[in-house]
Amino acid sequence: MATEPPSPTQSDPAARFAVVWSTYPSPEAAERAARDLVDRRLAACVAVLPKMVSFYTWQGVTERADEAVLLAKTRATLAEAVMEALAASHPYEVPALLVLPVAAASLAYGAWIEAETRG
Repeated sequence: MATEPPSPTQSDPAARFAVVWSTYPSPEAAERAARDLVDRRLAACVAVLPKMVSFYTWQGVTERADEAVLLAKTRATLAEAVMEALAASHPYEVPALLVLPVAAASLAYGAWIEAETRG
């Protein structure tokens, strides 16, 4: 039985790509941040997931909040700039700003990220 060859990917080389993850109090706030990142070419694509429920402890009290998730797909070398841009206008006192390294990306998608972000 013949099997399909695996699709071509770009592996590690010091993790060329990253996803910057953050949460916002509303989809509208996350969308404003997303548009800013794309307009400034800090991210090729920013996905906003409009509904998430978070539980966390803040100032000694367990809180529940409806939030939106922001996922910015970018070059690893731009991840710090993405975090700085998000922090500068973020409505939270202590925003969640996490960089998630990408282990591999398809050749076409990786090339697109590189073409759409400043190098």
